[in-house]
Amino acid sequence: METGARLLLTTQSATKVYRTPATRAEQRTHIRLGPNASLESVPDPLIAYRGATYRQATVIEMDGSASLVMAEIVTPGWSPDGALFGYDEIRLRNEISVDGRLVVLDNLLIRPQTGAAPIDGMAFLEDYTHVGSLLVMDARVDAALLNELHDLLVPLAGGCNLGMSLLDGGLAIRVLSHATEPLEAVIRAGIDFLRFRWHGQPRLDLRKY
Repeated sequence: METGARLLLTTQSATKVYRTPATRAEQRTHIRLGPNASLESVPDPLIAYRGATYRQATVIEMDGSASLVMAEIVTPGWSPDGALFGYDEIRLRNEISVDGRLVVLDNLLIRPQTGAAPIDGMAFLEDYTHVGSLLVMDARVDAALLNELHDLLVPLAGGCNLGMSLLDGGLAIRVLSHATEPLEAVIRAGIDFLRFRWHGQPRLDLRKY
């Protein structure tokens, strides 16, 4: 993206990954944000069905004056036996560099059928089934802004498990839930807060159907 460019990027509908018996579905994205450029990436949820393997790698190179807001929601798809974790693997890897320096390496790996501990057990997803993330990289992020977001989002989280952290020049929010709608409510509220605070824009409305 060129100097001062602004882009709101979304999808036409949910990304659905079905059984991948021979290989895996894969998506690779490389984005460059020039000075004062702004990118909001707000895709519909990723839905992985039984037997699916999906890997997504996103590399973002930013100027220090650029702004990035990137959301992601992962939800398990329907399976004949009613199991919620029928997919084989989901890996979402984000590499974000600012002024040539790697500042974020976020690697979410979910392999329900392998590992010593069950995916729905302690220290993993516990009894939650859906995962939402919001990564924000912007020089205007500080502890005061994180505290404001915390006060805004906690009442909306309800039965969700909400975590928030400051990054080097940004912040990360991760939410666990039992359904897609609560995740969307929390993430969209965070995006709307930033849109109004930084750009004076109204809330995001991406209704497509």
